[in-house]
Amino acid sequence: MSDRALSIRQHLLELRRRMTTSAIFVAVATGVSFVFHQQILKFLMVPAQGFAGIPEGQPIYTELTEFLGIAMKVSLLSGLAISMPFILFQLVMFVAPGLSPGERRYLYTLLPVSMLSFALGAAFGYRILFPPAVSFLLSFGNEIATPYIRIGNYANLMISLLFWMGVVFETPVVLFFLSRIGVVSHEFLKSQRRYAVVVAFVLGAIITPTFDPINQTFVALPIIVLYEAGVWLAKLGGRQRRRAIENGLELDTKQ
Repeated sequence: MSDRALSIRQHLLELRRRMTTSAIFVAVATGVSFVFHQQILKFLMVPAQGFAGIPEGQPIYTELTEFLGIAMKVSLLSGLAISMPFILFQLVMFVAPGLSPGERRYLYTLLPVSMLSFALGAAFGYRILFPPAVSFLLSFGNEIATPYIRIGNYANLMISLLFWMGVVFETPVVLFFLSRIGVVSHEFLKSQRRYAVVVAFVLGAIITPTFDPINQTFVALPIIVLYEAGVWLAKLGGRQRRRAIENGLELDTKQ
């Protein structure tokens, strides 16, 4: 067997080992989350306190297996969330040997920042966006029909909103990374501001479960602010990229 084939085989074995370890960690974290699924669901129900149609903040379920299915789904997603730092650590350890010291430094910095950004986005959806959205949905048409909220519908809506707001809050990190590797530039992002505003309101309409412009604006404004933060970070990333290239050219000249 050639050295190249042996090297590829070793990398595949290493990848399989780390994937297996990550899967075991997720399974254990999911099991632990299932033990505490009632506490997790109660935490998700906090924004529903005091709303008509959700008496005492407790939605209903109309099928025998509905609550069990939601409990398992929430446990799995909680297990994935708990396991994410471990999974990312395994990924970093796998790719780190092939990176330069500078690339590893940026990777070690961006990963925790990225996780923090996602957590902030989820917290924004949980604390700021979800309560007024639920209030609007419960009041819309309540003169014609009486709302009784199923736990499956409530939990799916909450999870979807937290996930997408977490993704949206990654915008500055992504733009900085893309500018750092030379995919986009600060000037290009500045020139796309008007389109970014339009996209922000389109995303606001997609992410929010309501059709009213107030909740859509609640989502669109943070996206616009995050884009502007990304533009500023892109300027910083582009500056660092140019400095790194100049330093590399200087080294080549000395050699």
